[in-house]
Amino acid sequence: MPDFPADVPEVVREALGPGCRTLGVERLRGGSKKGVYRVRVGGCRTASVIVYRWADEENFWPEAAEQASADPFAPATGLAPFLAAQRELTRIGARVPRVLSAGGGTRAADFAVVEDFTGGTLEELFETDPARAASALTDLARTLDLMCGQEVSRYGRLDLLEQGGTAPGGSCEQVVLDRALRDLAEAADRDARIKAARGRLAQRLHESRALVNPRAAYGLIHGELGPDHILVSPEGDVVLIDIEGLMYFDVEWEHVFLRIRFGRHYDALARPGLDPRRIGLYTLAMRLSLVAGPLRLLDGDFPDRASMQGIAEHNLRETLALLR
Repeated sequence: MPDFPADVPEVVREALGPGCRTLGVERLRGGSKKGVYRVRVGGCRTASVIVYRWADEENFWPEAAEQASADPFAPATGLAPFLAAQRELTRIGARVPRVLSAGGGTRAADFAVVEDFTGGTLEELFETDPARAASALTDLARTLDLMCGQEVSRYGRLDLLEQGGTAPGGSCEQVVLDRALRDLAEAADRDARIKAARGRLAQRLHESRALVNPRAAYGLIHGELGPDHILVSPEGDVVLIDIEGLMYFDVEWEHVFLRIRFGRHYDALARPGLDPRRIGLYTLAMRLSLVAGPLRLLDGDFPDRASMQGIAEHNLRETLALLR
């Protein structure tokens, strides 16, 4: 029996034409809300494509965490937010995989067939080709400047804004505070160390929120832009993937995540003019998110449990260190 859904080769044949033959299908690691498959093909102009597959059985997040919401941080999944993000990033000149075919029709799943980049992620290049990775970092800084420069007067996830919707919360900093308090409560229910520090962490969150001044313009952010979500083209250009959560928001939120995920490589991406008070609030909130989110995911049947537990444990220690 194949270890991939039978409809994956079908959508590839429909996208590339009946002359294309599926030679092999590999499920790629990392997807927690959708299936990601590399399909090798013959009889076509390309050697392989990537298939994104959105279906209930591909989503490892517990059902309670998947309620539809206008909250910018509500789980972003599905074909509609993917296509909205792909259009916007293409419009501003940021590179994303080209969509060859997309839809669902009468199938139980929605699909997008996109071009494949087989050179690996930026995260892998840091280890295998530091010179090429350094060049890609320069291109990533350019891409981030393009995104941060797209200022609008409303914040929220892109697909919601396209539909004329409004995100709740009153301000980005209030949305972050409300979410951080929820994450704190969930983490405290799952770990005794967070439970013991819950009062002090809540107080720090409220104090940090009180220091932040209002803002009326927001930039475009990916939201989870780690080096594992960046491919590098043969020409050395960065290619953004896992883009469904694209939103207009405080760019400080993006940079807190970048600093955590890129570590010593972050200096190449640093941007002048970021608000240090937002950075302070968002750093603690982000750490709590990276504790509560993985622990929540472990409530389900996510297969790579050791990695999720490691992420939660590392960020739990970093969260408690912020109190010192």
